[in-house]
Amino acid sequence: MKLKGQKQESSDSSEGSKGKMTLLLALVALISAFGSSFQYGYNVSVINSPAPYMQDFYNQTYFNRNGVPMDSGFQTLLWSLTVSMYPLGGLFGSLMVWPLVNNCGRKGTLLINNLFSIAAAVLMGTSELAKTFEVIILSRVIMGIYAGLASNVVPMFLGEISPKNLRGAIGVVPQLFITVGILVAQILGLNSILGNAEGWPVLLGLTGIPSVIQLLILPFFPESPRYLLIQKGNEEQAREALQKLRGWDDVDDEIEEMRREDRSEKEEGHFSVLSLCTFRGLRWQLISIIVMMMGQQLSGVNAVFYYADRIFQSAGVESSNVQYVTVSIGAINVVMTLLAVFIVESLGRRILLLAGFGLCCVSCAVLTLALNLQNTVSWMSYLSIVCVIVYIIGHAIGASPIPFVMITEMFLQSSRPAAFMVGGSVHWLCNFTVGLVFLYMEAGLGPYSFLIFCAICLVTIVYIFIVVPETKNKTFMEINRIMAKRNKVEIQDDKEELKDFHTIPGGQAEKKEVSSSEL
Repeated sequence: MKLKGQKQESSDSSEGSKGKMTLLLALVALISAFGSSFQYGYNVSVINSPAPYMQDFYNQTYFNRNGVPMDSGFQTLLWSLTVSMYPLGGLFGSLMVWPLVNNCGRKGTLLINNLFSIAAAVLMGTSELAKTFEVIILSRVIMGIYAGLASNVVPMFLGEISPKNLRGAIGVVPQLFITVGILVAQILGLNSILGNAEGWPVLLGLTGIPSVIQLLILPFFPESPRYLLIQKGNEEQAREALQKLRGWDDVDDEIEEMRREDRSEKEEGHFSVLSLCTFRGLRWQLISIIVMMMGQQLSGVNAVFYYADRIFQSAGVESSNVQYVTVSIGAINVVMTLLAVFIVESLGRRILLLAGFGLCCVSCAVLTLALNLQNTVSWMSYLSIVCVIVYIIGHAIGASPIPFVMITEMFLQSSRPAAFMVGGSVHWLCNFTVGLVFLYMEAGLGPYSFLIFCAICLVTIVYIFIVVPETKNKTFMEINRIMAKRNKVEIQDDKEELKDFHTIPGGQAEKKEVSSSEL
């Protein structure tokens, strides 16, 4: 399938890696994000609106089996399992990233992963006919495993096939599709569409459709050239894949850069998670992704979504109309993430991270104030609506999309799968924790719980400001050199070895300079 870029041009820049957005590259990004990331978002919000009907089904099924109604405590337990099994599955999925992407490739993993989604969709769609609610809970785990793999493998795959000047923009596409998935689930979940007693099995089962589409189309697209060259050692296939993706034949510069990366990694071998955690040369990269992932999930994004309905009701929105308000928040989320796709290459990652977490921090602080005063000051409920919207904007432009882009960029080929496994596990573990703890936190602290989120955002901002470098428009090797300074290890260009600074007299004197302003 030769979908070469429209313009058969040789590289127009002296460095040869200023890639253009070719038709093939755009299609790979869209198919992998639609087939995988979309469903992560869809399944995050799909059970929110049909919840009462699904709980009735749980109750009715139990009654039909045992002749007595379900105990309310048991029903609460079953429902919280239905909700929380998804992020728990996500954690299991993240733990499968390293073995799968190294053995089956990036594209191969995405294709295998679709089987999870299709199986879960069939089980959820037929659960009402089969009169079993246990199957729904099991399917949520399977869907979680699917989402855990998808949330890590899609950014890794797209980051590896993108030219460096488009890596950020293409790296935000998975997050864009996650928000689109959330929005589609909210729209289809409206009472008038599928969010009703008859429609909910269909609503849950629809998640298999994007997987079937991806399973049919993705095999015709190329695998990640970096995987083919560095991990499979097949330069011929890598060159061919790269030529298709770039739309021109002169890809020598990029192949050379991959070879350099390959040489520099020969000495280190493949990183397992354990060796990644103990290796000094990647210490700050590892701490950075853990901090960014924890910040992303613990900054209270789920809590704001939980609270949104209540906040709008207190501002006088009819309870029957709250579902439309939720859809409009989902739409704001999509629009702002789309904006991030276009501005991430001009403004850079660092600015978006700082601005995103900054907006979240301020809006959490003001929201605490507004929620406390809304009974005494009439206009405070409108201020809390503004806070929710500002928060969503902040999360959509920085906190949600950029950490996954940064994992791709801060690690080289041999350590990237292990890094995604660590980052992904932190992401899902924190997601699971917030889902579990927030209801208790909210019962104990009320609106003051947002102060905790405010503090977490602040800590994340300070860390990013001090440690995380700007990575836009740099090759993976250049970013690696910037971080080598931070880790106090030496990368010598001629041998590409990593040595400790203190073993070299004069320290940084012989180090290749990388614009120090970036530090």
